[in-house]
Amino acid sequence: MSRSVRLLALLQALRCRRYAVTAAALARELQVSERTIYRDLSELAAQGAPVQGEAGVGYMLRPGLFLPPLMLTEDETEAVLLGLRYVDQRGDDVLTKAAANAHAKILAVLPQEGQIAATLPMTIPGPKADGFPENKVPLSALRSAIRTCRRLAISYVNGEGHRTQRVIWPIQLGFMDNARVVTGWCELRKAFRFFRTDRISSAEIRDRYPARRADLIRDFHAQLSDEHSEGKSPDRN
Repeated sequence: MSRSVRLLALLQALRCRRYAVTAAALARELQVSERTIYRDLSELAAQGAPVQGEAGVGYMLRPGLFLPPLMLTEDETEAVLLGLRYVDQRGDDVLTKAAANAHAKILAVLPQEGQIAATLPMTIPGPKADGFPENKVPLSALRSAIRTCRRLAISYVNGEGHRTQRVIWPIQLGFMDNARVVTGWCELRKAFRFFRTDRISSAEIRDRYPARRADLIRDFHAQLSDEHSEGKSPDRN
């Protein structure tokens, strides 16, 4: 392993961890000596990587603007490009444009053999969806509410045609094969629910909800796990 490749591997090992990791653990993972790890950590710090820590305690990366050159393995390139093709098929206008821009940026920095492989992919997404029902409320409004952690007062029509008024705490948008959904905590049901975006006839953005979005997402996955174990469906409105 060349030194440049080893430095990138060390950087990736740090980026994959949320907590401090010892030099000994890094040495085992990268199959080098602890002395090499210490020397490489110093080199990364000298190049601008926000490395913090000390011997015997552990090391981690602080949030920062340090961005190394993009280097992906063949499998990583395949995974990223497959995801971009999926977004191109099922995303809305915003995500489709973003996927095209990201695709161009990735191709621009791939080596020649990587660019050739990207034009002849080994994996492809499933058939493109025929189309999505029209939304009365723009997805941009739902995105704004999610990003700013705002309550949404919505008028919703379920699959049986029954209209209800809900106040939800939106946390995620989902892009399915033939529908798009917003996931949120429903104040009426006191639980997380999926709401098809094409069945939301109106939406009013209100004040911030009293919770962290990260905590809500964690609680949402816990609810999904519980309902799955009980054989229940989480899409009941």
